[in-house]
Amino acid sequence: MGRWFGIAAAAVAIFTASGGASAQSPFPSKPVHIFVPYAAGGGVDILARTLGEVVSRQWGQTVVVENRPGAGGVVASQALVASAPDGYTLIVVASGHATNPFLYPKIPYDTFSDFTPISLLASSPNILLVRADSPFKALGDMIAQARAKPGSLSFAHAGTGTSTHLAGELLKNLAKIDLNAIPYKGGAPAINDLLAGTVQVMLIQAGGAIGQNVRAGKLVGLATSGRQRSPHFRDLPTIADFYPGFETTSWVGLIAPAGTPREIVSRLAAEITAAVPVPEVSERIRAFSLEPTPLGPEGLAQLMKSDFDKWSGVVRDAKIKVD
Repeated sequence: MGRWFGIAAAAVAIFTASGGASAQSPFPSKPVHIFVPYAAGGGVDILARTLGEVVSRQWGQTVVVENRPGAGGVVASQALVASAPDGYTLIVVASGHATNPFLYPKIPYDTFSDFTPISLLASSPNILLVRADSPFKALGDMIAQARAKPGSLSFAHAGTGTSTHLAGELLKNLAKIDLNAIPYKGGAPAINDLLAGTVQVMLIQAGGAIGQNVRAGKLVGLATSGRQRSPHFRDLPTIADFYPGFETTSWVGLIAPAGTPREIVSRLAAEITAAVPVPEVSERIRAFSLEPTPLGPEGLAQLMKSDFDKWSGVVRDAKIKVD
């Protein structure tokens, strides 16, 4: 956490030095609306509401969270693009924002030119899990079985086009194996089927909630998908240890419409990155198997571009489409 507190402090210092105090800027002088592309009660929704409560106290203005689910975030993103670029309408997006152009036949906006990144908020690698009684004790065991009997293994994921689905497809590409991708409506039903033996492996966000199942001896992790080892599973290798270049994460970020004034973007970025490490927010983030990752506009922009470039070929090769 020390690193993130440092980033947040630096951001606040830059904001203060640039004369961004409320006395010199009218923003915000009315309620700020944050769109959430998912139904109420989920991790992204609760993160947006908790973050909104913290910055609302700082600003002295109401933050209104509006749930606009549909089409993997496309509905809410389209509504944001139609909003005035004045900082009063924002959206919290997940990692699917960067891959939607490949998954949907047509989206009514440009993923980059129609948006202005504010900050990355949270992220998490994925973890490859098996049952405790699985014959696979290491990643190499699973790969050997998949090569010996192509198509004999099924991996569960949280839904078509999700980061866990794409992570599995990338592993198939790099390891040159054949796995059957089985989609679920979220991680919980996928875990249930893994425990029941309906599927042999699964990919899911690596975090505290999953750690409970591992500590209980029901599930075993084989590897995680980040560039570095997960703070929740430091004893597990990364998939990149075996297949260099493999890196996948689930993430959540805050963006505004294109054309939002630079001074407002700077203020939003500074205050949001300062709010993410606040225990009230960070504890909620970790409760949903994510880690606080408050990086500003450049960090989020780079991540979006990296994911866009990485997944275009994977989605095309796997012929993944969302109806």
